[in-house]
Amino acid sequence: MDWYSIVKFLHVVSATLWVGGGFALFLLGLLAERAGNVEGKLQAMRATGQLGNRYFAPMSMLTLLFGLIMCAFWVGFSDLWILIGLAGYATTFSIGMFVFKPSADRMADMIAKDGVTPAVLAVGQRIMSAARFDYSVMLVVIADMVLKPTVHDIAILAGMALVVAAGATLAFGGSRRLVPSAA
Repeated sequence: MDWYSIVKFLHVVSATLWVGGGFALFLLGLLAERAGNVEGKLQAMRATGQLGNRYFAPMSMLTLLFGLIMCAFWVGFSDLWILIGLAGYATTFSIGMFVFKPSADRMADMIAKDGVTPAVLAVGQRIMSAARFDYSVMLVVIADMVLKPTVHDIAILAGMALVVAAGATLAFGGSRRLVPSAA
């Protein structure tokens, strides 16, 4: 086995743990939202806040580190798919650090002070909206890493743009409100 294979394996494992763990929490929150289960949604968001700096940030940093090592020693930084991957990483990392983490912390403080209020639910809704966009970007990054498009792969690039546009529409295009179920 060569060093490239080892670093690539570590890159894929850390990316899987980062993206998969976040997707599982997003899915739990989404299912709770659709069922009108306020406590379930808040629990998923609390877990996101608790794991942000302890799990998601380190896994995302390891993903970046191993990817940068592969680029520096073997692949280079000039291919379009590398640039798309780096831009996608920067986007999702920024969403995590500047939207998810502070919002989850604010929500936890609000709950500790006043309990579950409409303001808390509004913060939770903003987190879910950002997560919809975040996971559309992550899907594009995963496709990018597998398909490795060039400027000549118009259909792939158009599909990626469509996925990001759909994610943005789902995230910011309509108003959703979480209210407790009547049951």
